[in-house]
Amino acid sequence: MSFDAELIFSALRALTPVLFAALGGALCERAGVFNVSLEGTMLTGCFAAVAGSWYTGSAWGGVLAAVLAGTAFSAILAVGAVSLGADAVVVCIALNMLAVGLTGFLLRTVFDAQGTFSDEDLKGLDPVTVPGVERIPFVGDAVSGHSPLVYLSWLAVAVIAVLLSRHPWGLRLRGVGEAPEAAQSLGVSVVKYRYAAVLVSGALCGLAGAQLALGNVTLFSENMTAGRGWIAVVAVMLGRALPVGVLLAGLLFGLVEAIGFRLQGDGMPQQAADAAPYVMTLVALFLATRPRFRDGLVRRRPRDADPDGAEPAAPISPSAAVAAPPVSSTADPS
Repeated sequence: MSFDAELIFSALRALTPVLFAALGGALCERAGVFNVSLEGTMLTGCFAAVAGSWYTGSAWGGVLAAVLAGTAFSAILAVGAVSLGADAVVVCIALNMLAVGLTGFLLRTVFDAQGTFSDEDLKGLDPVTVPGVERIPFVGDAVSGHSPLVYLSWLAVAVIAVLLSRHPWGLRLRGVGEAPEAAQSLGVSVVKYRYAAVLVSGALCGLAGAQLALGNVTLFSENMTAGRGWIAVVAVMLGRALPVGVLLAGLLFGLVEAIGFRLQGDGMPQQAADAAPYVMTLVALFLATRPRFRDGLVRRRPRDADPDGAEPAAPISPSAAVAAPPVSSTADPS
């Protein structure tokens, strides 16, 4: 297997849906909302993109429909987790299940199709040739010729990175996630910023679905996201919810998927090639959580080692010891 421009091209194309969804998850994470509904929101965007393209006769009509559908779908999470105070993970799991059932039902109802819908009138996203870059050896073959959403995802990384590090809105969003009580005391609306993060996340997942359904292919298939939303969640964890970190983590998964397709063409069984990104996900999760797991064992070890089963006293920090008033050894005269 050779490491050539075609492999990089495939990796960048596979990266784009994961990157859009992971950027949305990173925004939610920064705002203090753990969003694991990326899979379901992306799947909803896939169906909306195909439906919008088919009804309007325009690929960009499909992209707009995907963004609106993703935003509306994420509004359910915003209402449930932010306004009503429900557990975000529980709401997200319910949304993922809802997306699978709803898109399958609409596929049969709207298009009278089962499993997969594809039509000659369905318009996909045309590739874009980058002027000047296409003539550069290796780089031109790897970078030029993608759908417009691929380049938009790179721009989104830069915009969100600047937004979170330089812009007052992004700094307030980070403050809402790190210290919501302090942000509220300074007059920053925690609810408003968390709503904004969740809704923008939905729009980004809609773009991910549009790229998957109209950029990578031009069709809708039931459960076509195939776990990419969960890979995006892992990318958020590996990237520490930082835009550049999320980009690097997503690029790793895109490269593994591209290598899997290449090896499948070289004779590897399809099942093994399809499983490669998810094996990498498990390995990455283990490596990402290993220090915390080890620290947890160290913290629990004194309790487990006590033969009497007594819980050890909590350690007192030096600052707490200095601030604590002295305890008198004499009884209270009253």
